[in-house]
Parts: sequence; structure tokens; C-alpha cells
Amino acid sequence: MKSYQEALENLNTEGTIELFSEDSEVIESGGVEGSFANYNEHHLGPELVHFQKFEFSNYEIDVVIELPFAFTTETYRYTIDLKPDDKGDKRTIEREGVTSSILKKSDGKWKIYKSHSSSRNYK
Repeated sequence: MKSYQEALENLNTEGTIELFSEDSEVIESGGVEGSFANYNEHHLGPELVHFQKFEFSNYEIDVVIELPFAFTTETYRYTIDLKPDDKGDKRTIEREGVTSSILKKSDGKWKIYKSHSSSRNYK
């Protein structure tokens, strides 16, 4: 989970596909995005190009292991600084988020099988 978080903060998803199972499913804010490969290609990857900074804070994780699965709940705040638009205007997004994931251990490696995230305005 930390490797995925670090990739987002580095604005680079290179190598993150290896963190997910081939038959993964990503759900984000009420939408089924499909596999991580699809989500990365059509949503996350193109979105990160517009970010100047993506930073997590107040991160907490709860993990329950019931082999061959692990169940995680992550809570956090995140701040996104967008790159300036054509007019030079900058925008910052601050949100509270939660992600629940199911990981499956296969061939000695944990892979994210299902991941559901949502966020709301920071209070």
C-alpha cells in the first residue's frame, strides 16, 4: 500500500501495475473504473500529468489478514496542487479520503485485488 502511495506522491505510476492482480477492480467515488491497467491508462495516468504536487497527510491504515486475503482500510488527507492553467491560474485541492482494499497473496506476493476509494471536501 505504501509503494502505491509513494508512486502517487511522485506523480509517476511506472511499476504500479505490478502491485495489482491482473483481474483487479478499481472503484473510485461512485464509478467502476475496471482493472487497474484500465484505470491507470484512462484515468489516473492522464490526471497526474496536470498535478504539480500530490501529498498525503494524517495517513492511517488498518489491516486484517485472513489468508490468502488481507483487508485494508486507509484514511488520509491529500493535497493536490494543479499546474497553472493557460491563464497562469493555479488551484489547490484539499480532501479527506478513505480507501478499502482487498489484497490476495499469490506466489508469495501480495497483490491488490479490489480497491474502493472515495473522498470529500476537507472540513
